[in-house]
Amino acid sequence: MPRPDAESDKSVNATSASRTPGGGAAPGDDGGDDISEGTGSPGHSKLGPGLYIVATPIGNARDITLRALDVLKDADVVACEDTRVSRKLFTIYGIEPKYLVAYHEHNAAKMRPAIMRHLNAGETVALISDAGTPLVNDPGYRLVGDCREAGVPVHAVPGASAVLCALVSAGLPTDRFTYAGFPPPKSGKRRGFLEELAPLTGTLVFLESPNRLAATLADMAEVFGPRQAVVARELTKRFEETRPGLLADLAAHYADAGPPKGEVTLVVAGAPEAEAASETDTDAMLADALGRMSLKEAAAAVAAATGRPRRDVYARALALMAAQETGVRD
Repeated sequence: MPRPDAESDKSVNATSASRTPGGGAAPGDDGGDDISEGTGSPGHSKLGPGLYIVATPIGNARDITLRALDVLKDADVVACEDTRVSRKLFTIYGIEPKYLVAYHEHNAAKMRPAIMRHLNAGETVALISDAGTPLVNDPGYRLVGDCREAGVPVHAVPGASAVLCALVSAGLPTDRFTYAGFPPPKSGKRRGFLEELAPLTGTLVFLESPNRLAATLADMAEVFGPRQAVVARELTKRFEETRPGLLADLAAHYADAGPPKGEVTLVVAGAPEAEAASETDTDAMLADALGRMSLKEAAAAVAAATGRPRRDVYARALALMAAQETGVRD
């Protein structure tokens, strides 16, 4: 999973391959796009062939699993977001990967065929991210899709996840939840994005940049209304913090205190369960909302309040406005 405070440049400078000092290129140097430029020589792995999706710690290095360590030690190839970040973990546990290559959003199209050549040859490839569980906010799912099409085995090696850590420590319902990633950076698109999520009754989980946290919380308060939420940051680290409160109160806090330090995960209560509103009730709510809001805003607000699909409420609002105009002309 990418680090939320580095979503835009998390791997821009990541290398395509990294070699030991004796192999030429130092960690962080560009070793080319071909996997054959990686560390050491491919050898027979103790693992079965296939792609291994390996979770790594999100902060506390002791959160690595024993199975993950075994896979990283034995894999023929380790594909990571940033070789420099991953080498820190390898150093802690004395791991010297046989081949270490960078696979991230900026080189995925070039690297995927190279990785598939190794997998199709019956080798073992471990896929890791800078922190947490791969494929959550990174391009790994395309590689998994290629494996499925080629009949290459895919194995999950579970472990740390900022999404689940925040969810289970928030004190909000966990039986149903939606992970929505990073909201759009611009307020207009962000509100539209949030309006689509507003009717969902399950708990919502987001990642967000510290610099946009206050603005995002304010938009959530406007779109979602008075819901409980938790801001979780620096999970599993020394200065871990989970701050609960109403969305509007949290927005005011961070607007006053400024951006927090560290990675941020947001957990927001879902829409309240409500009895299905009758068409008469919906019409009355729309009539009231249209007197105070734009068509789009009124439809979103009524959809959130009634649990009805926003598209259906929007269409009903258009019909009511058309009927009202016809009545005025008559």
